Amino acid sequence: MTETPAPQGPNKRLFIKTYGCQMNVYDSERMADVLRPLGYGMTDQVEDADLVVLNTCHIREKAAEKVYSELGRIKVLRSAKAEAGGGRMGVVVAGCVAQAEGEEIMRRAPVVDLVVGPQAYHKLPELIARAARKTGERLAADFAPEDKFDALPAERKVEGFTAFLTVQEGCDKFCTFCVVPYTRGGEYSRPAEAILDEARGLADQGVREVTLLGQNVNAYAGEGGLAGLVRQLAKIEGLDRIRYTTSHPRDMDEALIAAHAEVEELMPYLHLPVQSGSDKVLRAMNRQHTAETYLKLVDRIRAVRPDLALSGDFIVGFPGESDKDFEATLDLIREVRYAAAFSFKYSRRPGTPASAMPGQVDEAVMDERLQRLQALLSEQQRAFNAGQTGKVLPVLFDKPGRHPGQILGRSPYLQAVHAEGPETLLGQIVPVRIESSAMNSLTGDLAVETPRSSRPRADSAKKELA
Repeated sequence: MTETPAPQGPNKRLFIKTYGCQMNVYDSERMADVLRPLGYGMTDQVEDADLVVLNTCHIREKAAEKVYSELGRIKVLRSAKAEAGGGRMGVVVAGCVAQAEGEEIMRRAPVVDLVVGPQAYHKLPELIARAARKTGERLAADFAPEDKFDALPAERKVEGFTAFLTVQEGCDKFCTFCVVPYTRGGEYSRPAEAILDEARGLADQGVREVTLLGQNVNAYAGEGGLAGLVRQLAKIEGLDRIRYTTSHPRDMDEALIAAHAEVEELMPYLHLPVQSGSDKVLRAMNRQHTAETYLKLVDRIRAVRPDLALSGDFIVGFPGESDKDFEATLDLIREVRYAAAFSFKYSRRPGTPASAMPGQVDEAVMDERLQRLQALLSEQQRAFNAGQTGKVLPVLFDKPGRHPGQILGRSPYLQAVHAEGPETLLGQIVPVRIESSAMNSLTGDLAVETPRSSRPRADSAKKELA
């Protein structure tokens, strides 16, 4: 039987530290939502917190050790808070490390009150209430995403003009280097109407841009697939920009490619990981595509959306990767021409098939390859950014800049854009003439004196797609 905890005082303070991907950012926001009825408000000072949540990521090597190091620091802070008469600090470890190593965390870190996997954080209010009476379990690591989404509060509180929106979780691809199928479970797609309801609520709060999230977001299996969902979202008044991440090349279907050509709100920026340019390595990774099929897919997408910018993921030093295999990756990068990318040395994850493969690459070799690969990717990113100089780009301004009189926004290609302008422009999409570029940002001038105002909220007539 599920217990309903009594509301606590309004002055409880919650500190959440988020590691890893955008989906963890979304999960952290939703944990704050489920704890708000218990009286928890957010704080950015861990020493002031009544409850600390570490929302962990298990993708990289030594991820668990980073968590234990942080827990050691929190143990000291908790003791100091108690000695100063500040009350007891609760400690929760959530996310993928919690899912993978829950029992070990409880054994090694007695400071932890609860360990909660990524599919069970909706139970936090009940678990906290039971833990306070010492009547409940300390470990919750269920694999039931439909239960989680059904139980989350319908009302989601956000700040700002952009938001993440999870539409799909889990993975059935079983790449040999990846722990996601073991920490997030199999692929699960949320019902479209639930996603649309959440998106309408975001638009009502002033959100202008949503990024749809999933471990394999384009494997979304609701009616019409991801393309159909994008077209429905584009009809919501006030949502002017739609993005999605992370994609798998296998799931990039023709309907989604067509949406890039036909849906104005779908931004011309696509994160499409390939990991390697060597077919031998791709087979060992169980990626289930080749370098050639990836390149042909890129050609098809660019044929319908010539201004599309691509980003990717790359792993160097995968077991068995030879100099020739690595050169094939560099050749693929030169052919595709990326606007941005994420690149890593292969990280051996216990329990994954790749961790036991022969031909583990020497660390020094991986270092040298990563430096060469990142130099090429950086050159391409600088070239792409420099190519925007002189153009007028629509920029969604969403926060003040670091300097007085400066505002900061994002271009359609996800670049940071700095401009001089009043904060009254925050939340608006403004034409900006790009004057200069840097590695990670653009600088420009407002191209018009009076930008168009924000679109009407959801009570106005709905947009119709052409």
